[in-house]
Amino acid sequence: MRRLTYLAVTALFVAGCSDAGPRNIGVYLLLDTSGTYTEQLDKAEQIINYTLTRLNGLDSFAVARIDTGSFSEKDIIAKVTFDDRPSAANAQKRLFSETIHTFLKSVRPASHTDITGGLLQAVQFLNEKEPGRKIIFIFSDLKEDLMEGYVRDFPVPMENFEVVALNVTKLSSDNIDPREYLDRLDMWQARVEAEGGSWRVINDLDRLERLL
Repeated sequence: MRRLTYLAVTALFVAGCSDAGPRNIGVYLLLDTSGTYTEQLDKAEQIINYTLTRLNGLDSFAVARIDTGSFSEKDIIAKVTFDDRPSAANAQKRLFSETIHTFLKSVRPASHTDITGGLLQAVQFLNEKEPGRKIIFIFSDLKEDLMEGYVRDFPVPMENFEVVALNVTKLSSDNIDPREYLDRLDMWQARVEAEGGSWRVINDLDRLERLL
């Protein structure tokens, strides 16, 4: 009887070990640079620097601008997978922060806002990295404005992705009709959840600590 119990416990332990996947994190931050939203970029820099402090060796981080056509690697401002040696990882974080700061000092507003293309690029990037946890931050007012001819009415597969909208500011038209703001939030939530992802909105940036 003892032998059977031992074998059963051993089998459960081995099964548990075999199910354990990677524990690293992959974060992709989409940065809205359109119109007056560029006035919010100081907050974006704070979020990026805070995220850097929360990531560890073997975690991945990328920041990309939401541009006229965001399904392009040229819109990735900085990307890195951190070394598992703390001293090397800290050097990578400093370089990442400096790259972002330089970009934000000279960024010009985009004429259009391709959020869907950015999401698709984020999904591809994180799937290639294969982290244990995949998070997409969207720093935007969530108003998609596509150039004529761009096709974005297709599903973006987001199973096991956490999509977090940050600092979703209200547009002037939202003050006239608040339903426009609520409808934007509902629309993006429905799109993400329909494709298997989870969705949340964080406007109080102090709550980021609980997320990471």
